[in-house]
Amino acid sequence: MVSLAANLSMLFTEHDFLDRFAHAREAGFRAVEFLFPYDHSPEAVAEAAKEAGVAIVLFNCPPGDWDAGERGTAALPARLSECRAGIDKALSYAKALSCPRLHLMGGVVGSKIDAADAHRTYIDNVRYAADRAAESCRTICIEPLNSRDVPGYIVATTDRAAEIIAEIDRPNVRLQFDFYHAQIMEGDLITRLHRHFNLIGHVQIAGVPDRHEPDLGEIAPHVLLSVLDDIGYSGHVGCEYRPAAGTLAGLGWASDYLTLA
Repeated sequence: MVSLAANLSMLFTEHDFLDRFAHAREAGFRAVEFLFPYDHSPEAVAEAAKEAGVAIVLFNCPPGDWDAGERGTAALPARLSECRAGIDKALSYAKALSCPRLHLMGGVVGSKIDAADAHRTYIDNVRYAADRAAESCRTICIEPLNSRDVPGYIVATTDRAAEIIAEIDRPNVRLQFDFYHAQIMEGDLITRLHRHFNLIGHVQIAGVPDRHEPDLGEIAPHVLLSVLDDIGYSGHVGCEYRPAAGTLAGLGWASDYLTLA
């Protein structure tokens, strides 16, 4: 049976970030993920996870100015130094947190940036991240983001991500398969899981169209999780959704996959 990871940037947000680890474990999660840990020292985050008894399975490299709408800098030619400094910072956190994988966000490519330059920059930066991550046996994930929520993002579909991963040509670069984004852009989720299974390094789930609990909307979470079992996926599935009415109130869909302390 697949294992769920609580996304602490979206779940348990009624609590301070460092307190969410313990609340996730009390709710039955044995693993967590989150967007960014950088408001806290790596020592503080590591201690919170250790005290709670949960593994940290994924977080993101620094994204640029998130509040201003930036979603990464890896594809932005003018931000090369910033991007690589962020990769190095993320890897230092990953080491302290014993986290095996990082998500490197590519960024929104506006009309003022040449598309070919953005593509070359993205490839070079992901290769840089992969080579640095390989030194400590870690994985770099790239995730397609749908063009409704993030117009202009450098990669919007799983098929395009697969092409980019082939071009990058690094064994530790993997696909972050998010059912929410894939359903909005492509649909046909079971076929796409089979098509890209050998590339998948991490999976995330949320309901479509409102990004609430996975069972609210047009996807069938239990069917998808069963398919992951059937095809031999051994990683975690990150619960990256916004609860419709509180985290605990919305966990009924996940009860079969949680282990109470």
